[in-house]
Amino acid sequence: MASSKAPVTIGFLYSRTGVTSVIEVAQRQGALLAVQEINAEGGLLGEELRVADSNPQSNPHLFKSEAARLLDDGVDALFGCYMSSTRKAVLPEVEARQSLLFYPTLYEGFEYVEGCIYSGAAPNQNARMLADYLVETYEPRYFFVGSNYIFPYESNRIMRDLLSNRGAEVVDEVYIPLSSTREEIDRVIDRIRAAGPVTVFSNVVGQGAVDFYRAYDAAGFDRTVRPIASLTFGEPESLAAGLDASVGNVKAAPYFSVLRTPANARFVAAYRALFGPDQPISAEVEAAYIQVRMFAEAVRRVDGTSRRDLLKALPTFSFEAPQGPVRVDAVNHHTYLWPRVGLVDGKGEFEVVRETSAPEAPEPYLVEHDDPVSFAKAKGGGR
Repeated sequence: MASSKAPVTIGFLYSRTGVTSVIEVAQRQGALLAVQEINAEGGLLGEELRVADSNPQSNPHLFKSEAARLLDDGVDALFGCYMSSTRKAVLPEVEARQSLLFYPTLYEGFEYVEGCIYSGAAPNQNARMLADYLVETYEPRYFFVGSNYIFPYESNRIMRDLLSNRGAEVVDEVYIPLSSTREEIDRVIDRIRAAGPVTVFSNVVGQGAVDFYRAYDAAGFDRTVRPIASLTFGEPESLAAGLDASVGNVKAAPYFSVLRTPANARFVAAYRALFGPDQPISAEVEAAYIQVRMFAEAVRRVDGTSRRDLLKALPTFSFEAPQGPVRVDAVNHHTYLWPRVGLVDGKGEFEVVRETSAPEAPEPYLVEHDDPVSFAKAKGGGR
């Protein structure tokens, strides 16, 4: 990649069809908003920032081939991927060409690739606070359900440890295909019912999550005492599932669209002016937006698109994101984020019920599973 190349072109890896398109379409819109704002400010290196698009259709093999195509066509960086299986398919192509992938989605941690900038939450930035909140508020017995790929297995392993540290018990753990049938979901609902009083922790993603939440609602579980808790089921999925299936459920994330910050007010207004007044905005959408803005700032600072120069520049500044000021960690290339827990209220919006007072440093390898102060509070407050 040249050190002073214009125009700058970025490649999008967001699925507009397939099982995870319900969230990837929204992520793509967040990235497009950032591009529009950058170009309204004068673009990059004297020209408009350009986008080379793709539709990998929620398929890891297509993510790999589309990444290779975009990089061979000369894009300066890639943005996108939702599932960890798609990120892992793309990163060898990125490293082989000494390029960059900006990954906008929470994930299971335990990874470092030099050319990847991780803008979504690591487990210490969402799962730990969620575990605290759950054991202080709901049943101490848990039922895990996830989609059958990398992230749900690893996320459930981490959450099992966190809950065990707090004296809670996991009574069952089930995985369903990404393209799950009604019969497969109904069998999970039957197992949940047979398990007795439990809190459900779900890592079902995409359309399967929408179908699972609807089935859970139809089964009549009282979500004031038996909610579904998640790291993934946000505003786009909630809108798709409907109000009845969403009220009372819990999500941990760095961002919710209801946040009252000047930066978020501007972001929400701009997003809905561009894409529609009823468009849902989730943490994954905000991450897709902020990473394009941060890439642009780094390009301006180094006056070019060299991978080496951008990796040096990205940790040197903070960006006033809708969630609060964020920055990239120089050592692990993950991002300082603001952990929060939200509960879906009667209007279908997430009410923030717990949040940190400062951004949390990313710890992708979870050297310490638990902050000693947080752990002590949780031990004293469980039901």
